[in-house]
Amino acid sequence: MTSLKPYLIRSIYEWIIDNSLTPHLLVDAENTSAILPQEFIEDGKIVLNIRPEAIQGLSLGNEEIEFNARFSGKPMHIVTPVTAVLAIYAKENGKGMIFDQEEHDDNEPPPPEKKPAAKPNLRIVK
Repeated sequence: MTSLKPYLIRSIYEWIIDNSLTPHLLVDAENTSAILPQEFIEDGKIVLNIRPEAIQGLSLGNEEIEFNARFSGKPMHIVTPVTAVLAIYAKENGKGMIFDQEEHDDNEPPPPEKKPAAKPNLRIVK
């Protein structure tokens, strides 16, 4: 089964844009697959403004989010895995969604829960 996260990101992004607000992504910058501007990373995280007027070529894919932006006047191609996205929210009011950090691959089913062994039920038979 595919992950729900990229679908939530896309729908919240559309909701933010429809309400004329500014969508921001909070990204785990320590993800080794991410291509991010290192000088803007704070405490292992980075906030990215993904408003259509601020970026070009936005692709909100199921595996990666990509776009072109300028940082201190320098053009840069940004790539971040969806798994590295920690939140998407509107800058003006903070409404959006915070995601749990993923500990396992979404394609793997969760490990089965082990039920404790039931105590034997003994009764006297005459």
